[in-house]
Amino acid sequence: MMRGPRSMAIAVRRPDGGIQSRAEPLGGVFTGPFRRIPLLRGVLVLFETAILGARALTWSSAIASGEVGEDGQPRTLSRMEWLFLAGTMGFAISIFFAGPVAATAWLDGRMPIWGVLAMEGGLRLALLLGYMWMIGRSDDIRRVFQYHGAEHMTIAAHEDHRDLTVPAIRRYPKEHPRCGTSFLLTVALVSIVVFAFVGTEPLWWRLSSRLLLVPLVAAVSYEAIRFAGFHQTWPIVRLLFAGNIALQRLTTRVPDDEHIQVAIRALDEAMEAERKL
Repeated sequence: MMRGPRSMAIAVRRPDGGIQSRAEPLGGVFTGPFRRIPLLRGVLVLFETAILGARALTWSSAIASGEVGEDGQPRTLSRMEWLFLAGTMGFAISIFFAGPVAATAWLDGRMPIWGVLAMEGGLRLALLLGYMWMIGRSDDIRRVFQYHGAEHMTIAAHEDHRDLTVPAIRRYPKEHPRCGTSFLLTVALVSIVVFAFVGTEPLWWRLSSRLLLVPLVAAVSYEAIRFAGFHQTWPIVRLLFAGNIALQRLTTRVPDDEHIQVAIRALDEAMEAERKL
């Protein structure tokens, strides 16, 4: 999937070996004036990533598995399926943010509170890294990670004003500073700082504050990633965000030519959609 300023495009490899793609314009909160307001735009990007990502994955998986309707188009998610997806995401967010609080609650009174908070943050970071490592062992997810690497390399070549050909794109690294994986790691680190200032007692407040402050953590994390993306030449920025690049070794794999070809098609579709708009 490639996201332009006013549109998105998706390309997927069909079972017969061909590439199928689609592009669609975006409107509303995806492109409205709120997207330009600092901090608020980070919250919007968080929900946008979930919504557009779910739509892209649903469409691409339907094409790849041949599950299309009578009109030749894959079916859309039903309301119940959207509710199930939202519930699953809510459960995952609860486990990631509130789970470490519950897991470290027994340490209250046994060590200084700053130590408890550090253990909580460390456990949250370990959950993220462990999850990335675990899913990366699956053959299917490994293939997804190859497409992830192809996406990064293609974007890097485009930003460097290179021709979008497989040989040209292969010269670029599979890691990219504005990757969604970088956002997740930044969220985990920013949450340690934010949660240290919201109080620790009673336990119910510590649990609920982790969920209530998810939008704030996302907003601050997005601004940090955005700043780093525009200042990659600063040595201090490269040092501070070196962990983000290192984490992408877990979520990207060196792509084959077929993966890069799909990424090129998606980017071409996105640029054509922007020209039409």
